[in-house]
Amino acid sequence: MERMKEAAVKKTSEKGKLLTGAATIAMGGLVAKLIGAFYRIPLTNLIGGEGIGLYQLVYPFYCILLTISATGIPSSIATLTARRAALNEPTFPLVKTCMRLFLSIGAVSTALMMLAAPLLARMQGETRLTSGYFALAPSVLLVSAISVFRGYFQGKNEMLPTAVSEIIEQSVKVGVGLLAAYFFRSDVYKAVTALLVSVTISEGVALAFLWLRFRREPSLVRLTKTAEKIPAKSVLRLSIPVTLSACLLPTFSLIDSVLLVRLIKPYAENAVTLYGLFSGGAVTIVNLPVSVCYGVAAASIPALSSALEKGESGRKKLLYSLLLTALLSAVSSAVLWLFAGQAVRILFRSLAATEQEILVRLVKGFSVSAFTLSCTQTLSACLTALGKPSKAALAMGVAMAVKTLLSVLLVSRPALGIFGAVIAANVGYALSFALDLWFALRETRAKYFAVRG
Repeated sequence: MERMKEAAVKKTSEKGKLLTGAATIAMGGLVAKLIGAFYRIPLTNLIGGEGIGLYQLVYPFYCILLTISATGIPSSIATLTARRAALNEPTFPLVKTCMRLFLSIGAVSTALMMLAAPLLARMQGETRLTSGYFALAPSVLLVSAISVFRGYFQGKNEMLPTAVSEIIEQSVKVGVGLLAAYFFRSDVYKAVTALLVSVTISEGVALAFLWLRFRREPSLVRLTKTAEKIPAKSVLRLSIPVTLSACLLPTFSLIDSVLLVRLIKPYAENAVTLYGLFSGGAVTIVNLPVSVCYGVAAASIPALSSALEKGESGRKKLLYSLLLTALLSAVSSAVLWLFAGQAVRILFRSLAATEQEILVRLVKGFSVSAFTLSCTQTLSACLTALGKPSKAALAMGVAMAVKTLLSVLLVSRPALGIFGAVIAANVGYALSFALDLWFALRETRAKYFAVRG
């Protein structure tokens, strides 16, 4: 009886940790995204739809490099940190190895972005955007270090540093960005470049916060003296598939930034504006609930990794995390569809009436992806914790290939236009969710029967 009570208390405590961790990152992400979303109100007033479109054109290639050098890092480092913590092994040597490794990759990525800037700007038909690429490039290096620290804290089930750093990041970007956009409001290209400089500044401030927080770790000095070394290949073995999976979204966003504008131009003069409404408007709004649900994904990694190290299958924790995500994202999708008009009028009130009407339709059509993307995010994190990140990469690769093919077929039709991109995205993300779910259930089923013997 006592053992049963202890097991029940332990189970409740573990669920409590997952919920607390998820809520902490969710609130941090929500506040940060709300700051970013309301940022669009004065920003659109200052630089207009064309400025938003130019601003968004720089991001796809940046996101690819960011994913290679940073975005896939937190989940893989969190998994490795949680495993070492479950075995009572020191975690600082892991941080040291990861920091050296990913700072090197980040530095190479920053240099690559600067070298590729003139070519990319010409390919997008906006040669004056070269300075924007230069302004944003240092952020890749800074976010590499930020991601290592965030992964470390998440692996220890400490979600507050990540949440606070996200809020700091957005607050600085908004404050500096609006000031810069106002100062250069008479020249849209200079304004966009100044906005991208503000992104780099915000990453530097967020990194400073995380570094100071990391220096407060009580065991840091003692562990610095340890002779243990973590080989980089043990980190890369897990992080490379995670990075490949995460890299697919920005890669295909880059393809979209070139493809969609070129497909629309033959029958519409406002191709850049339509692309800006889709990528800078609809995607921004739909990503709000996805960011909130990221908390569940981040909290799932230490919970699932710890369970596996203790000889459990992790099936119940995976299903619990997926259920939480599904409930949150389903409500969010419904709210987006019902209140798309109000959201657009609040966030993008400076847009012309016709542009607002288009954006409302885009948000309503895209709202279903708030559910599928959120669930995919959680399942990908769980697959990483299960040691199968390559499955998540495969699912996303197949889904994005289907999405791109559908975009070519649909967006080229004047009757659909930019709305064809919404249909293609919805189909792609739904396919990714279905594949991830199948892989995750199959993997935990195998582990369940292995544990049962």
